[in-house]
Amino acid sequence: MGLRIELDESKCSGLGLCEAEAPELFEVNDDGSLSVLDATPSGDRRAECEAAVAACPTEALRLVES
Repeated sequence: MGLRIELDESKCSGLGLCEAEAPELFEVNDDGSLSVLDATPSGDRRAECEAAVAACPTEALRLVES
């Protein structure tokens, strides 16, 4: 089983807390939108993913088992 990061762009406010937790996985663009740099990270990044999802104040991110 793998991991998949889902982003609800309508909820994202571009604060960058996820990027602070996992800079290799997320990047806030110059226009304030969020890019998920790796939507299917390896399992050894689970803790990083969970921290980023938990840090999101608008609940725009979800971690899904695939």
